[in-house]
Formats: sequence, C-alpha cells, structure tokens
Amino acid sequence: MEEAGIAQLKARVAVVTGSNKGIGLEICKQLASNGVIVILTARNENQGLEAVQNLKLCGLSDILFHQLDVTNQISIASLAEFIKTKFKKLDILVNNAGITGIVIDPEVRRGLNLGIDDIVGPNAKNLREIYDQSSELAESCLRTNYYGVKLVTEELIPLLQLSDSPRIVNVSSTLGQLKPISNEKAKKKLSDIESLTVEKVDELVQEFAKDLKEDLLETNGWPPNFSAYIVSKAALNGYTRVLAKNYPNMAINAVSPGFVKTDLNHNSGILTVEQGAKGPVMLALMPEGGPSGLFYDHMEVSTF
Repeated sequence: MEEAGIAQLKARVAVVTGSNKGIGLEICKQLASNGVIVILTARNENQGLEAVQNLKLCGLSDILFHQLDVTNQISIASLAEFIKTKFKKLDILVNNAGITGIVIDPEVRRGLNLGIDDIVGPNAKNLREIYDQSSELAESCLRTNYYGVKLVTEELIPLLQLSDSPRIVNVSSTLGQLKPISNEKAKKKLSDIESLTVEKVDELVQEFAKDLKEDLLETNGWPPNFSAYIVSKAALNGYTRVLAKNYPNMAINAVSPGFVKTDLNHNSGILTVEQGAKGPVMLALMPEGGPSGLFYDHMEVSTF
C-alpha cells in the first residue's frame, strides 16, 4: 500500500452532519485544522461541494463531501458504505444537522431580544402569534433533530466500533434541558437514567406528536413556545445518555454551542460560529478516558 494510503487509514476520520454552513461548517474547519480527515455532509450536493471547495481554498485539503439527508435511510446507508470502502472505520460523528420547526419573519426575529426565560418557564412570553408552527413543521423538526440523529448514529455505530477512540457529539441546546419543562411525566421519564431506554424516549416523542395534533400541548404541560424544537432537543439529550450507557467504550456527549449567529435564528445570536464550534470540537478531540454521557453548555459541564 502507498504511504499516503497508510497514513489515511491511520488518521482520524470525522463525519459532520448538516455542515455546509454555520456551526457545522466551522466544526469541519476546526477539526481539519487539527489533522482530522473530515467528511462534510449536506442535503444539497451543490452547496456541499461549494463549501468543500471554499475550505480547500483556505488550505484545508483533508475535507471530502458526501451527500446526506439525515431523514433518508438510503442516503445514510450510502454514506456508511462510502466510509467503509474508503476508510474502513469512523472515529468521530458530530450530529449537527437541525432545524427550528417554525417559520418566522426574519425581520421580526432579529427585532426580538429573547432570553431563555422569554421562551420557557413560568414567565415565558406567548410568542405563537409571531411564528407559524404547523403540525407538518413540527413533525419535520422531530424527524430531523431526533429521529435523524438516531438513524445516522445507528447506521454508523458499527464503523465507530472499529475505531480505537470513538466519539459521538450530539449538538443540542440549553432549551432541551429538563428544568423548564412542565410536563412532569416527560421530565420524570427523562430524568430516570437507570431505567431510561431508547424505546421510552421514542414513546415520549410520540406522545408529544399526538398531543400536538390534538391541540393539547398546554393542557398536558408541553412548552408553549418553540415546542417541537424543545422536545426534539430534550429527547436528543435523553438519547445521548442512553447511548453512553449502552456503549461504554465510546465517549458520547451532548453540547449546546450557545446562542450563535446563524441562519437558524436569522443571525440574531450573540456568539460567532468560531465560538460556537469550540464546544463540539473540544468533545470530538478530547483525550482517551474523557467523560461520557454528559451535557455541556458551550465548554462547561451542565445539567440535563
């Protein structure tokens, strides 16, 4: 085998989902700057290829593109086959792809100075008059932010198990923490890590989706604002804890990058993408024997 081929097999390989722009793109950039071979993924092939080209113009050569729709099993299987054929294993999976599940006028969003207390908790403002959260949008949010992560992770775990130091980083949100969720049944289920299973997390998401369709969100104690996004991230956090319990040989953590200026929030955030990527990259590159099953707010350990 050629020396370049041997070096490629020895190098760490990472996949970053939803990474043609924003935090995902910056995670790719920072990982590649640390000697990691990065597979940048996006649903739109042209946008993904353009992102890779731009990174290569910055001098980052070890970045490849592969199309990926995290909600499509065929697309995910194609990515897995590509990794298996080219690299034989995967070392780092960063589940970054996510959507808000709402539609809001960009100018209105930029004009809102929202803190977490304005969105969740007992004194939350009722914001539903200024955005649209239809059942279709909410279901799409759950499909991407929760079920999409599950599909990708389950497909790629066999390749991660071939790594000497596997890492899974789930990009989450402080909005998914349990403290502000008033649905006591959901909170109790997600808090009981000893008995929590993937099936129980699925049941919780299904209960939310049912209540959404029947207009019972407030009646049953679900968050009134950004409901699908919050529940999807709370479920993702629960899933992260279950994965860490089920795969003790892997370092598996969730992280909120902070309130970052991206298209997701119409650039109303306060952090740069460079700042937002630091937490996910820190967890992706942490040394052997590092923590697992934790939730990080930016670069500090926080509570679920």
